[in-house]
Amino acid sequence: MTQDLRIGIIGVGAMGADHAERVARRISGARLVAVSDPDTARAEALAAALTGTPGSAGSANAGGTPAGATGSDGVRVIGDPLALIGDAEVDAVIIASPGFAHAEQLMACLEHGKPVLCEKPLTMDAESSLRVVEAEHKVGRPLIQVGFMRRFDPEYARLKQLLDSGELGRTLLLHNVHRNKTVTATFHSEMIVRDSLVHEVDVARWLFDDEIARITVHAPKPTSLVAEGVLDPQLAVFEMVGGAMADVEVFVNFQVGYEVRCEAVAEKGSATIGLGVDVLTKQAGHWGGTMPDDFRVRFGLAYDIEVQRWVNAAARGEIDGPTAWDGYAAAAVCTAGVQSLQEGRPVQVEMVSRSEVFG
Repeated sequence: MTQDLRIGIIGVGAMGADHAERVARRISGARLVAVSDPDTARAEALAAALTGTPGSAGSANAGGTPAGATGSDGVRVIGDPLALIGDAEVDAVIIASPGFAHAEQLMACLEHGKPVLCEKPLTMDAESSLRVVEAEHKVGRPLIQVGFMRRFDPEYARLKQLLDSGELGRTLLLHNVHRNKTVTATFHSEMIVRDSLVHEVDVARWLFDDEIARITVHAPKPTSLVAEGVLDPQLAVFEMVGGAMADVEVFVNFQVGYEVRCEAVAEKGSATIGLGVDVLTKQAGHWGGTMPDDFRVRFGLAYDIEVQRWVNAAARGEIDGPTAWDGYAAAAVCTAGVQSLQEGRPVQVEMVSRSEVFG
């Protein structure tokens, strides 16, 4: 492509609004041209705030307004997300809508041949994720990239490079911590698996370069600061096909701040990331630092790198990151994880083989 990639964003909550600001202000080779959200007032306020910024569309290049859209100049608000996907003035799509809407929106992107960066989860369960993988395969070229941004974080990237180098020998264990300061009251137990734990599912698959064979999700006594029936925190154990193991503590109402760290234990040593979120100080018998309130601070650079590489790849007709298959594999593990959480036992992960889909 010789012109900037024209991007439309579906869903402008915390994540989608962050991506919109990112595309409009920090991503080269791309322009924000449209947004869609059920909360029209929120979408219109965001569009107005970003219209005229260097990476957003101005009146000279915004194009006409289709049915169901508002704002003929600048960043347009298109009420129907499927209309945004089909809009001739939108070259590529970022999906940041709730997970239950992803399957339909991804299928529309495939139908229209639009490159798409889809925030996790790919879909809400393994069955629908597999249908997406199969539909993309029929298109004949990869169009879907999944937003597992940990792979783009410089610390995680250096850890991956170290483990792949063999310097520490075989990797045997991963210890993961994933803590949020707070989440909304509607964030229930199964969402902790599908929307939070899913990141560490991808991390384990990526760092081990292996699939997860079995998952057990334990639910200790929950914090008193959540609604009755919400199981928070949770402790998950992954058993890899090759025999390695990983554990994950997920605590989404930690109250202190946002904390993500990972320790890899190998034959000849270990490596830990996530400790240096800010300057670590030692003074007058105390040590410490500060902790960010949410993921946008901790992984801001990772998101910037992820979106920039997605834009660059989409302009080449490619993707450069986690695939629809990665999204399917994570959904399969989380489907088993929800079952484990509900039944209190280990659950085998059921997946088709790659050869069944790709031949």
